Amino acid sequence: MTTDPFPRKNALAKRHHALGSKLDTEWNGRLIPQHYDTDPYEEVAIVRSKAGLFDVSALRIINVSGPDAAEVLNRMLTSDVGKLKPGQSAISNIVDENGALIDDVLVYRDGPTAFRVSHGGGRLDTVIAGFFEGSQSTCDRDDDVHILSLQGPAALDILRPHTDLDLTGVKYFEHALAHLFGRSVSIGRGGYSAERGYEVFCAAADAEFFWDKIMEAGKPYGICAASWDCLDIVRVEGALLFFPFDMPQGDETPWEVGADWTVDLSKPDFHGKAALERRRREVRYANVGLEIDANEAIEPGARLVRDGRTVGRINSTTYSRHLMKSIALAQVTPDLTAFGTEFAVRSDKGDFTAQVVRIPFYDPNRLRTHPLEERA
Repeated sequence: MTTDPFPRKNALAKRHHALGSKLDTEWNGRLIPQHYDTDPYEEVAIVRSKAGLFDVSALRIINVSGPDAAEVLNRMLTSDVGKLKPGQSAISNIVDENGALIDDVLVYRDGPTAFRVSHGGGRLDTVIAGFFEGSQSTCDRDDDVHILSLQGPAALDILRPHTDLDLTGVKYFEHALAHLFGRSVSIGRGGYSAERGYEVFCAAADAEFFWDKIMEAGKPYGICAASWDCLDIVRVEGALLFFPFDMPQGDETPWEVGADWTVDLSKPDFHGKAALERRRREVRYANVGLEIDANEAIEPGARLVRDGRTVGRINSTTYSRHLMKSIALAQVTPDLTAFGTEFAVRSDKGDFTAQVVRIPFYDPNRLRTHPLEERA
């Protein structure tokens, strides 16, 4: 008897193989298209100027429903999900009894008693059931759902003619049920690219249909299929954290990764609240963005040194051809976050200098995802 190492089947495997992916990388038990035959930097250029279609189905989705679903989620998460209206979503976190991050999540409110919780590489799966014990609600993992993420300035024009949902009225972190190319889906506005984008949630049986239809509709706009190599470049350019790679110590609090805005200490007691209140005064680390005087990406884990003392480490990195810079998200001590602060970088590729800069590196005013006309 053998155990399937990849129990979460990727319904788009044939499409990815045809694009040159070997599907030899997995995340959360689902194979992902890390590489295609195309150059990931060319994919980035298309995402930034036109649109790219990503398969992000390796995210885990947990369906939550029941009369006390909101109350259970509020006991579990750091933010107040009761503030969400149906059709809205929000980033939140779950911490342990010591206030250390267990996982970051995106909570979708589908109705008064119905939610979806999307999460990545953390340990939410291992603890969530305990929060629902004795409640009137249920939590069920959905391994059938597939998520197609269309990102780029042309994303709206590509999808708008083919859905009955008024996409122009859907703001960032909003979602709705809709028909797309005549079939039922949920469409949310969001993504991981620092561009305007939409995520299509569909059944596995429909994944190839929607992939083909979106690619066909995007041809006049110059669409491309975008790999996870591309996804990693654009998310670092957008200074978007990736759990747990940007939390290398393993016991960071939201205060120490710049996620304080996900913590609502004014709501009634929740898991880890007392520890978060205490550790708010005990911040050991801070996340910063660095520009490095190198012509290539520096490996994660490289040390940051000042006055002969190690004061931090580099986490997520890329060389951005779009910005023509080697950039990194790094962890340093809280006294070293001022713009212009310089470090010596000690890496396997040599010694370099780096300085703290404003993040996100790309679109620092977030005008791509939050246009000014939508902020009024």
